[in-house]
Amino acid sequence: MRILFLTPQVPYPPRQGTSIRNYHLIARMAQRHAVDLLTFMAPGDQLPPDSPLYQHCGRIGALPQPQRPTSRRLHSLLTSPLPDMALRLESRAMHQLVQEWLNDSAYDIVQIEGIELAQYARHVEPSKSAIVFDNHNCEYLLQQRNALTDLQNPLRWHAAAYSLVQWAKLRRYEAQVCASAQTVIAVSTPDQTALQQIAPRASIQVAPNGIDLELYERASQPVYIQEERDSIPFTLLFTGKMDYRPNIDAVLWFANQVLPYVVAAVPDIRFQIVGMNPHARLDILRQNPHIEITGAVPDPIPYLVAANVFIIPMRVGGGTRFKALEAMAARKAIVTTTLGVEGIGITNEQEMLLADSPDEFAVAILRLLADQGAGGAFSRRLGDSAYAYVSAKYTWDRIIPIVDRIYGQLRPNSTPINSRSPVPVVGGTHHDRTGAQP
Repeated sequence: MRILFLTPQVPYPPRQGTSIRNYHLIARMAQRHAVDLLTFMAPGDQLPPDSPLYQHCGRIGALPQPQRPTSRRLHSLLTSPLPDMALRLESRAMHQLVQEWLNDSAYDIVQIEGIELAQYARHVEPSKSAIVFDNHNCEYLLQQRNALTDLQNPLRWHAAAYSLVQWAKLRRYEAQVCASAQTVIAVSTPDQTALQQIAPRASIQVAPNGIDLELYERASQPVYIQEERDSIPFTLLFTGKMDYRPNIDAVLWFANQVLPYVVAAVPDIRFQIVGMNPHARLDILRQNPHIEITGAVPDPIPYLVAANVFIIPMRVGGGTRFKALEAMAARKAIVTTTLGVEGIGITNEQEMLLADSPDEFAVAILRLLADQGAGGAFSRRLGDSAYAYVSAKYTWDRIIPIVDRIYGQLRPNSTPINSRSPVPVVGGTHHDRTGAQP
């Protein structure tokens, strides 16, 4: 097959969830199929001549991500029926490039990686190419959870209002996107169920996120982290992109509601927050001597290896969280909320500890720290069980054949499940054959 991937940012290096999934899909599908790539260049992205992407892709096209000032976002919030995610990567130049490539090449599959790119599928002729929509999150459900969480805090009611509006818009838009694709790929069964509720006629199948086990087998512990651990006996770790709203909520909830209980019992504990782009909402945590916000690091794996307990205090989110898979691959003792591992299918007390209230979360952490102080037999058993579980279910070698089977079910010259439900046109006008707006 010949496949055209559309991605929201350059997939290499794979530094966070979207790019990790995109890179591994592209790299491994290129071993079986002919792959081309159209992508946006986010600020800081690079595509040097020696990028591994050139080894995997026959053709690569990249454009700068469009910039949307706050004034334009506010205007569209009030005037457009489309959600913010449908407008975020709207680019006349990309419309033209997609149209040109589709005219030049006969693609069996056009794979849209995320809802921000769904509008570009309108250039695909269903009689020529199958549209595969890879939905990294059930977005309407994510905004619903954002809204319901922020409504509990009067200081966050403005954010809740935004999410309530986006929730309604995304529910309509995401349903239309799913209905217009020949196949939708969800990353978890809960996401599949939620999407099926709004698009009952759509073909929605599950291909979860995966993990590269070899990366963690090779991981080593740098001297500077070991030197710090000589003076700080226990470290709790959270990793993630720190301008992502669910991650911000998670660490703020943990720092304010859980960490004080832990500090009272273990006064020299350290909580590390490792991830790029720390949001300004996290600045208040820098005043806490028990909290370290690292920002972007060259390699997060050494921090993961050095941590005593990995925490996933998520109250908002969806999909299959890479942070959970990474911690499992590193054989870490993990404490998580139920939502933090939604869709992964773990068993409490077997692969990790589940805790949803602040006191339960603190008790679970203290239990693991006490165990490690006494030799760590229970923590090692949890880590080994987590590793065995992720090895059996979530390696890319197991997931890629699932995607390939989904491809095998597609038939050229077929039509979408609901050809009367096209993706709404951004801005309310149709693009002509060159991608320019009239």
